[in-house]
Amino acid sequence: MPSPSLFFVIITLALFLSSSITAAAKTGPKKPPPNHPPPPPPPPPNHPRLPRQHGITTTKAPPHPGYLPSSKFKPTSFRKCYRNLWGEGHQKLDPSGLTVWLDRASGSGFKSVKPYRSGYFGTSIKLQSGYTAGVNTAFYLSNSEAHPGNHDEVDIEFLGKTFDEPYTLQTNVYIRGSGDGRIIGREMKFHLWFDPTKNFHHYAIIWNPRELIFLVDDVPIRRYARKSAATFPLRPMWVYGSIWDASAWATDDGKYKADYRYQPFVATYKNFKATGCTAYAPRWCRAATASPYRSGGMTRQQYSAMRWVQRNHMVYNYCWDSSRDRSLTPECRM
Repeated sequence: MPSPSLFFVIITLALFLSSSITAAAKTGPKKPPPNHPPPPPPPPPNHPRLPRQHGITTTKAPPHPGYLPSSKFKPTSFRKCYRNLWGEGHQKLDPSGLTVWLDRASGSGFKSVKPYRSGYFGTSIKLQSGYTAGVNTAFYLSNSEAHPGNHDEVDIEFLGKTFDEPYTLQTNVYIRGSGDGRIIGREMKFHLWFDPTKNFHHYAIIWNPRELIFLVDDVPIRRYARKSAATFPLRPMWVYGSIWDASAWATDDGKYKADYRYQPFVATYKNFKATGCTAYAPRWCRAATASPYRSGGMTRQQYSAMRWVQRNHMVYNYCWDSSRDRSLTPECRM
């Protein structure tokens, strides 16, 4: 039988342990510091974030378009699909891409070997930072050499900037000479949701007999529908890229010019994609589309992403310009 003193020690220890357990139950688990934010919620189902490789941040990105056309077309080598058009001494081709530059002496341009009557045409571009006012860096479709003075053209153009301003991405469509002589442009302009000088981003044009769709990192930013043969390009076109001095109009309607103290003005192109029906393809050649539908068009998710971009980043729409002669652009009233 234990002694009275040992029995007293056992009883005291049991009471101490019982009181500690009760206090812990009342206090509960330790909370995080008040300035420690909770982890972000996961993305909702069926709405994955845009691919990181495009450089779009999840906080500023448009809604995901759902379908990524660029993933359906394989890249091709520059030498296979393109050739120098002008300014050969202002181009450099290496494994990292094609670098072109503009200085006092010249700019530079390239052209596809084949003409196309429809297709997917894309490239990834990285632009120069700093002062680039007056400089036009372009990726476009045209048949100006085949139809001088009466050509068609579909443009993606980066209009240079002053130090404190963003680049302007201009999309444009010219039909049967509307870009010759008396200019009748169909411009829509955007300030992008990312800095195009930090990383490469993919810019593309989908052209088929029903529509033109302009895409940035697979996000549709503009759809130009065929409403009549008179307002839509239907003749074969080649694919072009160029950098040149457009000081007369590019930056704030020509207010700011190219300043060659900052030369050379440089742009790099890579990840070339040119897939579609060439001018020589059989009539049954299937035209490229922006969606998984064989009939073409865009999905609801793509339309939603496009509306978001136009609502938040479009800075000019020719159809909304009250100073324009609407009779010259009848598609705005259709």
